[in-house]
Amino acid sequence: MEKQKTHLRRRHNPRPFIVPVFIPQSGCPNRCVFCNQRAITGTAAALPDFDTLAEEISRFLAYRQDSRAATEISFFGGNFLGQDPDVIKALLDVAAGFVRAGKANGIRFSTRPDTVDKGRLALLSDYPVRTVELGVQSMDDAVLDLAGRGHSSRDTLDAVSLLKKHGYAIGLQMMVGLPGETEDSLYDTGRRIASLMPDFVRIYPTLVIKGSLLEKWYMSGRYEPLSLDQCTLRVKRLFLLFSEKNIPVARIGLQANEGLDTGKDLVAGPYHPAMGQMVASGVLFDKAAASIASAGKAFTEGVDLVVHPRMISTMRGQKNENIRRLKERFPRIGPVNVIGDPDVDDMAVIVVKVVKAVKADGKK
Repeated sequence: MEKQKTHLRRRHNPRPFIVPVFIPQSGCPNRCVFCNQRAITGTAAALPDFDTLAEEISRFLAYRQDSRAATEISFFGGNFLGQDPDVIKALLDVAAGFVRAGKANGIRFSTRPDTVDKGRLALLSDYPVRTVELGVQSMDDAVLDLAGRGHSSRDTLDAVSLLKKHGYAIGLQMMVGLPGETEDSLYDTGRRIASLMPDFVRIYPTLVIKGSLLEKWYMSGRYEPLSLDQCTLRVKRLFLLFSEKNIPVARIGLQANEGLDTGKDLVAGPYHPAMGQMVASGVLFDKAAASIASAGKAFTEGVDLVVHPRMISTMRGQKNENIRRLKERFPRIGPVNVIGDPDVDDMAVIVVKVVKAVKADGKK
C-alpha cells in the first residue's frame, strides 16, 4: 500500500513522566473567581507533609514504566514563587535530592506571571529546575480583571522574556470560557500566546466549582458557562492554531478526580474526563472528511484511514462516532477501516482507497 508521508516538524516531547506534588492555593495572594484548588486537585492541605513527602514521591516513581522517559518532580495547584522563600527552598531541597540520586531529571512548577522576577529566580539558581509553567489564563486585561487574577498581560510578556533569558523551558496555561470573554478575545489570547513561542501550552475549561466565587455568580445568573460542545469547538480551534505554530498542547481539560467525576465538587460547566481525546477526535475527523472530499472519488469500495497506532481509537471516536459521521456525510462510501502505521505523525490522517483483490478467474 503506497501512501504519501507527512512532514511535520517534531519538537521536544513536552510530556515527561510527571511526579505531581500538589500545593493547592499555597502562595496565592488572592482568590480568583473560578478557583477552588482543593476541589480541583482533590487535595485538602495547602502544603504537603514534609516528613513524608520524599516517601510519597518514591511511591509515585514506582509507577514509572519507561526508564528512558525524562522524569520531573512537579509542583502544581498553587503559586510556587509566591510562597515564603524558606518554603520554596524546603520543597526544592526534597525534589533536588531525587535528581542528585539519579531518580529524576529535573523539577518543574507552576506560578503566576507577576511572581517571576530576578530576585525570585535567584532562589532557583542552585536547584535543577528545568521547566516553569505560567498561569496566563488570558491575554485580555479586562477578562483578567474580572476574573480577579491581579496581574496583567504585560506581566506575562515580561515573565516569558525573563524566563527565556535564564534558559528555562516554558509552559503557558490558558482558560476557555472565562467571565467577560468573547470568541474574538479568546482567539486573540491564543494568537498572542502562540507569538511568545512557549515550549508547550495547556488549555483548561472554565468550570463552576463549589466554593468558588463563580458559583455565586452562576447561581445569581451573572455567569453562564459554555456548553461542552461550545467549549470543545473553541478548544479545537485553539489546538489547530498552536499546531500550525508547531507548539505542542501538553494537556486539554482538567485532570479527572472523584470530586469532579461524581459531581461532588462540580456545579456546572464543560467538564469531561476525556476532553483532550474529544478534541483530537474532532480534529482527525475534520482531516479525514476533508481528504475524502478533496479526492473527488466516491470510495464505494471502501477507504482506509491510516493514523499512528496510538491514535486508532481517537480516529474512530467514542463508540465509533467518527465512522458513523463519515458514513452520514459520504452516503456512497464503502467500509471505513482505520489502520495503524508508526511512521504517521500523531495528528495526521492519510486516506487510501481500498482496492479489492482480483482472483484468477477475474472475479472480485
